[in-house]
Amino acid sequence: MRPAFHEQLDSLTATLSEMCRLAGEAMEGATHALLQADLSIAEAVIASHARLAQMRSDAEDAAFVLLALQAPVASDLRTVVGSMQSVADAERMGGLALHVGRIARRRHPDRVLPTEVTGDFAEMGRIAVDLGRSARDVVLSRDPEQAAQISRDDEEMNRLHQHLFTVLKEKDWPHGVSTAVDVTLLGRFYERFADHAVEIGRRVIFQATGEAPDE
Repeated sequence: MRPAFHEQLDSLTATLSEMCRLAGEAMEGATHALLQADLSIAEAVIASHARLAQMRSDAEDAAFVLLALQAPVASDLRTVVGSMQSVADAERMGGLALHVGRIARRRHPDRVLPTEVTGDFAEMGRIAVDLGRSARDVVLSRDPEQAAQISRDDEEMNRLHQHLFTVLKEKDWPHGVSTAVDVTLLGRFYERFADHAVEIGRRVIFQATGEAPDE
């Protein structure tokens, strides 16, 4: 029974890692679509989310089966429950990339971003993709120090997010309300993407150590 349990648990972990990878790739594509007004990439990002949603459903079903039939204890229980929560985070990361793609599609053929914030979003996109990859890696490694690094890397995302508000509050903002709304929403999407990656990292720490990491 236990070898079969650990095989199923490894499969659940692999699925979660793959979901993190796909979410990172989706945000990479969405950022390209946003910066380059690339409609075909935006459409591909939007279409790809169905796969992540299905993977979440399948992973949650598999986790429920493990809980119901295998009665895991201690660290195994933490891993199963944490994985159930983390697949939801990974799917939401992909959902945030989907939102970015939809804004790029809605504004096509125009570019969404004014030049004042293009560099900020290019950097936010880079950080988001890196965080998606880091989440993928720590799910497999279960290294608490590597997982803690995700929170530290998130600090730069938070700084950039706050900088957007500084730009938007400038009295001579020339781009109107509609663009300001787009910038605000997009900044929130990237910031929340990073937050979900942080949550995955925090759960890895808890799974590995049995202790909740400090905020």
